[in-house]
Amino acid sequence: MTRKTTATLTARVLAGMAEVPAQTWDRLANPAGEPFNPFVSHAFLSALEQSGSATARTGWRPCHLLLEDAAGQPLGAMPCYLKSHSRGEYVFDWGWADAIERVGERYYPKLQASVPFTPVTGPRLLVPPGDQRDLHRTFLAEASLSLAEELGASSVHITFLPGPEWSLLGTDRWLRRTDTQFHWHNRGYADFDDFLKELSSRKRKNIRKEREIVRRSGLTFRWLTGAEIGERQWDAFFRFYMDTGSRKWGSPYLNRRFFSIIGETMRDQVLLVMVERAGRPIAGALNFIGSDALFGRNWGAIEQHECLHFEACYYQAIEFAIARRLDRVEAGAQGPHKLARGYLPSTTMSLHHIRDPRLARAVRDYLAAERMEVAENAALLSAHSPFRQQAMEEQDF
Repeated sequence: MTRKTTATLTARVLAGMAEVPAQTWDRLANPAGEPFNPFVSHAFLSALEQSGSATARTGWRPCHLLLEDAAGQPLGAMPCYLKSHSRGEYVFDWGWADAIERVGERYYPKLQASVPFTPVTGPRLLVPPGDQRDLHRTFLAEASLSLAEELGASSVHITFLPGPEWSLLGTDRWLRRTDTQFHWHNRGYADFDDFLKELSSRKRKNIRKEREIVRRSGLTFRWLTGAEIGERQWDAFFRFYMDTGSRKWGSPYLNRRFFSIIGETMRDQVLLVMVERAGRPIAGALNFIGSDALFGRNWGAIEQHECLHFEACYYQAIEFAIARRLDRVEAGAQGPHKLARGYLPSTTMSLHHIRDPRLARAVRDYLAAERMEVAENAALLSAHSPFRQQAMEEQDF
């Protein structure tokens, strides 16, 4: 099935990752010479589908776009899903759905170009570098609009895309949205104490106090990667994930099989921080390793200990990034409390096309005001950075 065609280009719809060879997809998603993003890899997206975590049954019907030339050679791709709800996206549009449904129109289904359950910025218009890169990216975006119309989707949402893609598509047909996350940046630190030296005295003392509280709790931390992670470790982590996730969200998105699959196909891109007390695992934090960043994703605990979350998710991640000489740690969505722990504000971006002109006008006005508020809040947060003034002046992000 094809969506948008010219004399030389065709956007073909894939019903799942199984319809495209891993080597073909990965050449488009993570081309040589560019930072490796584990979440747009064939292995990660396939694990979501094979495990049943992201399927039509869970409200994530895969309908990925594959851009081909007249000879059938792949030129680009776009991970897309037909959504029947707005869960698992981290860019909240429930208010938009309520508004259009109050006047008798449907908001669902909608078309989502994203990585399910993963609020991490990364490429969405997967086109390798070259003279035609922007042309092919624009073609994919236009193909998503055609696909939405054919499927009867109310809208198209491209979420957590990088700045160049966000800027490329313009504002005529796409509505722009921003938000804030918190990322830690590695300035060539030799160790954790080297990082602490750049913080204000009060923040430095607070972090040391939190780490000392955890140390006195008798907890030990293990970094597990590659073959060190087996089914026993995944069993333990899933127990943590389900316990914490059920209390926070009611129904965690990922099932047990997902973790077994990534343990087989992505073991070298996984860091599992396992927390033990008296030799018994009681908590864990799951991270993915990119070529230049560590991405914190999921965590859980079956015992409550003061400051454990900060240690397992933030400080252990910083230590690992320093040891691996990674440029940054991205600790997931939201969380201004991360600021005091050395994670600075970073802008995230999304694009939205809404077919109903009434809703589109209302959302456009809303987003203009929201972008100003996001920028003002980010500036305010930056003004309360935990870093010493001299250190802040030396930082160039």
